[in-house]
Amino acid sequence: MKWITREHPKIDRIACPWLIKRFIDHDAEIIYVPFDQVLSKAAELGATPFDLPGVEYTHYDDQCSFDYFIKKYRLKDVALDRVAAIVRGADTDRHDFAPQSAGLEAIFSGLAYNIKDDHELLNLGMIIYDGLYSWAKHLHQVKHTQAGPVEQMLLDVYHKYLKESKSRKAPEWAKELKEMIQDQLDTNMSLSLQQVSGELDINPAYLSREFSKYFENLSFGEYIRKLRIEKAIHFIETSAYSLTEVAYLTGFSDQSHFTRIFKKQTGQTPMAYKKALKSKKDTNS
Repeated sequence: MKWITREHPKIDRIACPWLIKRFIDHDAEIIYVPFDQVLSKAAELGATPFDLPGVEYTHYDDQCSFDYFIKKYRLKDVALDRVAAIVRGADTDRHDFAPQSAGLEAIFSGLAYNIKDDHELLNLGMIIYDGLYSWAKHLHQVKHTQAGPVEQMLLDVYHKYLKESKSRKAPEWAKELKEMIQDQLDTNMSLSLQQVSGELDINPAYLSREFSKYFENLSFGEYIRKLRIEKAIHFIETSAYSLTEVAYLTGFSDQSHFTRIFKKQTGQTPMAYKKALKSKKDTNS
């Protein structure tokens, strides 16, 4: 079956094709055309239009097209409902629907800015939504990321996309996005002081002032950095990941930043720590 919508997709027009191909019609053909050609091309090609005003598969009230597909095809899946809330919040600029909505919007806004080929963006989006669905189905309650699907997906994205992009001069938006998502890479360390104060319904100034009294005499930022370094040490001691991969998996923007914070916390660089660990193992063996 053919499905057709407006060109230059970003959130809903990536999410809907993912939903179609994964749960409704595995062999579906997705077509992107200019806005003013959608209906005429739909008639010409025998395709079903979606995410367009006046067609069946579109927004209703505060719900987006993704919600309508779920309702239309009676997809009873709690994980899909979680994904739908995130997509709805990102697509309608209602980040109160789900805390992950802002991150999803930031990621796809950046990707859509950088990737001009709609189907190239769709292919990458399919991977991202596969990961989001896996989180919603198996990991939404996990507080501490352990070696498994999420960690492996981060490494896959690093090797297939981020690492490759280092050979090209990064645009300004990518530099800004790196800073924005630096604290979002590791699920259990993505909290900001504003987010915490909002969830606890506590004035952020008061929380900032009182935080150190109950968390090892450290500020909020210092405490989060300490947790990251502890996680990095765990990876170094128990895995075969490179230091670059460890830096990525623990949420640091680059290896030099990771090295600087690691040395500040432990008194030695990650490389020196890794060598000392290897030397100790060799001595004991």
